[in-house]
Amino acid sequence: MGNWVVNHWFSVLFLAVWLGLNVFLFVDAFLKYETADRYYYTRKILGSTLACARASALCLNFNSMLILLPVCRSLLSFLRGTCSFCSRTLRKQLDHNLTFHKLVAYMICLHTAIHIIAHLFNFDRYSRSRQATDGSLVSILSSLSHDETKGGSWLNPIQFRNMTVEYVTFTSIAGLTGVIMTIALILMVTSATEFIRRSYFEVFWYTHHLFIFYILGLGIHGIGGIVRGQTEESINEGHPHKCAEYFEMWDDHDCRCRRPEFEGQPPESWKWILAPVILYICERILRFYRSQQKVVITKVVMHPSKVLELQMNKRGFSMEVGQYIFVNCPSISPLEWHPFTLTSAPEEDFFSIHIRAAGDWTENLIRAFEQQYSPIPRIEVDGPFGTASEDVFQYEVAVLVGAGIGVTPFASILKSIWYKFRCADHNLKTKKIYFYWICRETGAFSWFNDLLTSLEQEMEELGKVGFLNYRLFLTGWDSNIVGHAALNFDKATDILTGLKQKTSFGRPMWDNEFSTIATSHPKSVVGVFLCGPQTLAKSLRKCCHRYSSLDPRKVQFYFNKENF
Repeated sequence: MGNWVVNHWFSVLFLAVWLGLNVFLFVDAFLKYETADRYYYTRKILGSTLACARASALCLNFNSMLILLPVCRSLLSFLRGTCSFCSRTLRKQLDHNLTFHKLVAYMICLHTAIHIIAHLFNFDRYSRSRQATDGSLVSILSSLSHDETKGGSWLNPIQFRNMTVEYVTFTSIAGLTGVIMTIALILMVTSATEFIRRSYFEVFWYTHHLFIFYILGLGIHGIGGIVRGQTEESINEGHPHKCAEYFEMWDDHDCRCRRPEFEGQPPESWKWILAPVILYICERILRFYRSQQKVVITKVVMHPSKVLELQMNKRGFSMEVGQYIFVNCPSISPLEWHPFTLTSAPEEDFFSIHIRAAGDWTENLIRAFEQQYSPIPRIEVDGPFGTASEDVFQYEVAVLVGAGIGVTPFASILKSIWYKFRCADHNLKTKKIYFYWICRETGAFSWFNDLLTSLEQEMEELGKVGFLNYRLFLTGWDSNIVGHAALNFDKATDILTGLKQKTSFGRPMWDNEFSTIATSHPKSVVGVFLCGPQTLAKSLRKCCHRYSSLDPRKVQFYFNKENF
């Protein structure tokens, strides 16, 4: 629990402030519209649902202001890499950008539901009050029309008794933009589920760009002023609390109370979203400029298990370990960009990625590079962008856990370590690395066999055999593989990988691994880095909390997960 507080105090504080602001804005707006004299007559028709609709609208504006900021990746990379005030605690919060983006989206959905339900009640009451012929205050207020007031001083948007709610919805700016925004929001949220993103990334990619219609609709949603309040001049001529009692005498020249005049509230949503939209547009312009710079493919390697390695050069490209880029292939899809972790080291004169076939786009890309007599497809690159793995060398002890192709960020780290040892880098803070690679099939281990072999040799030559402790785990195996490995167990190298480290069958026993690490490094700060599924992340996060000491002077585990 103590370690959890240390790791998450800033996140908890930030979320508490965000939730507190949502509650404050909602309650403040609700009380304002429930008590303001300007909306006294409007409340006579709509009741408390007016305040609910306006309060949720304010919260929608607030969260729509925030929704784009977590996906300004260039800004986040700048904050992570160049700002001196970004301590490790603050940089870790940047790794939760997509989590916060999702939370803000859920809050938008909640307030959208409140806003829609409140307005459904509002329009029902507008319709019933317009049908009323009993001469009541509500009936008189609803009968005010554009023709009678000549100044557009109406209160009920349903001007005629035969006018339907559907007609008002699809012929008014507020109604039409509301429908468009709701449809866009539903499509974006439903297509952003884990299953859709993993299995049909193209669907997620295209539907998520409906945010353009949402933002544009939000900016003009308030034009037309369907929800109206009494003008200041009208209130000064006759206070609504007093004049409401004499509504039957409003047209009497001897009465001091005149017929009230109303006006719509000017649109305010654009004020909330203007600055973030400008920032996001600048972000997209920068990323478009970078993506248009020429990329030269220097080497193409086809690995087992349908994995394609691309080595590339690009003018002005500079990277750090563990970073990722977005890749586009115009011949396959001019609009689709997919994230891939860089597998090269900053010390190398090229940058590389490994692409596993995991969907239509990746399969088409691999197929295009497999064609021997066709020209190499043109590739566009945007990035690089920062991730949690950038901080790996800030820890005395690092635990790297890769699942399948999730090994890619750690390939970059291990390569960089190899170069640092060759150059005798004395600034390296890290003293020990534990590397776990979990794969379903034996062919996957060949992706970085040469790298691990080189590291083994380099560690032996420098007398630092204990610096790197790596374990390979095979989860997809049968009795033939196990029997073959058992018969050749006494050999110097592993029969499956050719490495000195023997392959283990099954999954790691994380409690045993963490207990051993905690015992071996009783006073160290240990960074745990994962690129893998959420189920594995939960297990590792629990182990980090369980094996961290309550004494800050003793071993502490800090969990970090890759998020794209």
